[in-house]
Amino acid sequence: MDSSDQRRKRKRALRQPYPSFCCCPSYLLSVRFLGLCLGFLTFFYLLVSTVPFNSSAFHPVLVVSSLSLLSSSSSRTVKSVLDFDGFAFPWRIEERVMFPDHVLLLVSGGKKDGLMNTIGVTGLECVYVRDTGSDLEMKGVILMDEFDDLRSVVRCPLPSVNYSALVTLRVSGKNGILREANNGFLVNYNQTVYSWEKVAYSATLDGDTVVVFVKGLNLRGNKESDPSLYTCHFGLEKWERNDSFTLTTKALSAAQEVVRCPLPRSIGSNPIKANGIRVTVGVTPRDRGRVYRRVVVPSVAKITNFGSEDDKRKEGKYELCACTMVWNQASSIREWIMYHSWLGVERWFIYDNNSDDGVDEVIRELDRDNYNVTRHVWPWIKTQEAGFSNCALRAKDECNWVSFMDVDEYFYFPYSKSKHQRSENLKYAGQRSLRKLVANVSSTSPTIAEIRTSCHSFGPSGLRSPPSQGVTVGYTCRLQSPERHKSIIRPDALDVTLLNVVHHFRLKKGFRYLNLPQSTVIINHYKYQVWEVFRAKFYRRVATYVADWQESQKEGSRDRAPGLGTEAIEPPDWPRKFCEVWDTGLRDFVLSNLADLSTGLLPWESRYASTA
Repeated sequence: MDSSDQRRKRKRALRQPYPSFCCCPSYLLSVRFLGLCLGFLTFFYLLVSTVPFNSSAFHPVLVVSSLSLLSSSSSRTVKSVLDFDGFAFPWRIEERVMFPDHVLLLVSGGKKDGLMNTIGVTGLECVYVRDTGSDLEMKGVILMDEFDDLRSVVRCPLPSVNYSALVTLRVSGKNGILREANNGFLVNYNQTVYSWEKVAYSATLDGDTVVVFVKGLNLRGNKESDPSLYTCHFGLEKWERNDSFTLTTKALSAAQEVVRCPLPRSIGSNPIKANGIRVTVGVTPRDRGRVYRRVVVPSVAKITNFGSEDDKRKEGKYELCACTMVWNQASSIREWIMYHSWLGVERWFIYDNNSDDGVDEVIRELDRDNYNVTRHVWPWIKTQEAGFSNCALRAKDECNWVSFMDVDEYFYFPYSKSKHQRSENLKYAGQRSLRKLVANVSSTSPTIAEIRTSCHSFGPSGLRSPPSQGVTVGYTCRLQSPERHKSIIRPDALDVTLLNVVHHFRLKKGFRYLNLPQSTVIINHYKYQVWEVFRAKFYRRVATYVADWQESQKEGSRDRAPGLGTEAIEPPDWPRKFCEVWDTGLRDFVLSNLADLSTGLLPWESRYASTA
């Protein structure tokens, strides 16, 4: 062996083994060792920050429509970037809900970044992926609107056959906005399409409780259910990534589509923390004594705190407010609001149920004219009872009394004609008469919490086109007997279930309702208008427990048009139907005192503004 080989062996023998992480201090100063330590610590941090070590994982039920909602190609994580005028806006699609005639997208980022106002409905396209490949299909957006403080809503058409309902969005005419999971700008964590047949869709705080609105519990109308069957589940922090980190409380009440639960202890001490937290409802089915495994309803509901809505607040409460739910009532709502403002309504809550006829602009104009109107987007179809419960909660801190009625219903005081206005015995006829009535009830009968007024149903009155001077002047023929009633309620006196049948609410124990005599006040319900107006109403009923006219159910109910059947085909005698009594009382009063409500040029408007 030559000397060079011997030298190499001696060096190997003298060389020490590589030090471990916890010994040989001399190596701690080694740049190489410090690099290894830093790499190990970085790896460990990333590991623990992405893996949830929590045993209370919450797994929502995946609801798949009869359409092919999820496929091997559409189950990929998709990233969406909206590129507008050279700047990339992140717009995250949080949830998708499949309705019978559209797909609803709940989108975060749009309202905060002003993206909705920047792009507009015509600037967006709905993008669909073919189930069996990567082919794309584009369709125009049906509607886009602000929803709550956290999200906006976008309505897209149903997908074509063989295309997935996992709809995404892009700016019209822009390319390259869809990216694979590792190359894009924004991750859509939730790649599920929920069915409207079963989903928690809204939630709001009420003191130290949360009220959750749930579709698909199949609870009976006007009936309270056993709350022990229900629980509420609160998602915290990383809900959208792994559906975990939940807290659970037992329900306090359950009725129709409304479940009330206490807040978890960690949130109840400071309810403001609950704002924006996702919540859903768990159901434990029972059948003949047998208890089944609890099922948790899918949820798109995030808790809203109405107490933070202070743009319309004032010191003290309004004496009289009004709440309604509308669908495409742009042509009617101005007359209705202006008339009832003259009667004393001080505050308006308009729940917009997917209108696309410009009613939002009419409401903005009325608000600019100091009618104190706010519009609340309510995209949930056939949920009028739940919407009214939601409105009662919204109005509770602002209003002593709230009238729940439709925009084709008008309060009328029969004795408010000129010859009766000076009668000393009639203390609330004329201007602000409705507000004076409820104030008088409050001061004289503190246990009365609901005022019920009978309704007269008016027919087309011989007309074939909408009356140019408005419904109060144009329709003058009605049925002989009243149908149903509508109510003005005290929201602080409602039962905890918030149970209602649209016409009236259930009250707390110790409170009662008052039926007003027809000689005192009546509601003119312009229910059966000219055919073109009624046909639009025929399309869909907003009440949950009222069958649509197209359905062969409860055909003898007063909720249906007598003798009309289930098809929107105009009867030959429609202009003369429902005409048993000619009643021109409200028409004469309007023409004598309030001018033409449909023009907006009202001589009494300035007087009301100065004295209200």
